[in-house]
Amino acid sequence: MVQPLWHNLHEAACARGDSTYRDPETGYTVFTRTAHLARGKCCGSACRHCPFDHEAVPAPR
Repeated sequence: MVQPLWHNLHEAACARGDSTYRDPETGYTVFTRTAHLARGKCCGSACRHCPFDHEAVPAPR
């Protein structure tokens, strides 16, 4: 399986303790797993690297 382009960027950012990285495909700033863990809970925005299993994301209507 081929990893998405952002995969290694995310891993490197987490290893440095960074809270964000820039997605190379979209240019968006993305929160890392490190940032989410520091927040302490799911924000409900369906974030890519949510370590809380998206527990606060509302169910689709």
